[in-house]
Amino acid sequence: MPDLPATLVCFAVKEEAAFLHPALIPGGVRVCITGMGARNAAEGLKRALAEARPSRVITAGFAGGLDPDLAAGAVVFDADRALAMDAALRSAGAQMGRFVCVERVAVTAAAKAELRRTTGADAVEMESSVIREICREAGIPSATIRVISDAAAEDLPLDFNALMTADDRINYWRLAATIAGSPGKIPRLMRFQKQTAAAARALAGVLESVLGSRR
Repeated sequence: MPDLPATLVCFAVKEEAAFLHPALIPGGVRVCITGMGARNAAEGLKRALAEARPSRVITAGFAGGLDPDLAAGAVVFDADRALAMDAALRSAGAQMGRFVCVERVAVTAAAKAELRRTTGADAVEMESSVIREICREAGIPSATIRVISDAAAEDLPLDFNALMTADDRINYWRLAATIAGSPGKIPRLMRFQKQTAAAARALAGVLESVLGSRR
C-alpha cells in the first residue's frame, strides 16, 4: 500500500472543500471531512490520525468575519511557527488573524459585533480550536486557514442553528420546510450560496499555492 500524503487538511463540510484539487499539489494532500462543531471535528480528526500520522494538519473552511475590514472571500490564517508558512500564505494573498471558536453559528451582524467586542478576534468558526489542541497534544504542527464566508456586517439568510440536529448536522427536511414557509428568503439564500462558492474557490487557490510551495 502506498504511503498516504503527509499533509492532512480538515474541513467541516464537503462544500468547503469543493474546489480543492489534491492531485494538483505535489505529493498530494489527504482531505478529512469531519462534520460541524467541536465534537464532530475531534472525532473526525482522531479517526484520520488513527489511519496514518501526518507531518502537519491544516484546519480549513469557512469563517464568519468579525473584523469589519474583512470582506467575504478574504483568507485568514494562524499557523504554528514550526510550519514556517507565514511568508507563503501572505504571498498567496492571505492575512494573519485571530480566530474564536464557538458552539453555535454566529447568524447576525449583532452577534458577530458582540464576539468582536468580547474576544477581539478577527473571525469566528466552530472547529479549529479542538483540532489544533489535539494536534498540540500529539506533537503535530498545525495551522488554521479559513476564508470569510460572510462579512461582519452581514446577517446570514437563515438561522442555521434552528436547522441543526443534536449532533451538529443540518436537518435537510427542516431546511426544506423553512424555505417552503418563507419563499421570500430564496433570493438571499441563492446569493449566499454563490458567495460561499466563490469563497471556497478562493480558499482552494490559497491552499493549492501554499501547500504546493512547501513540498
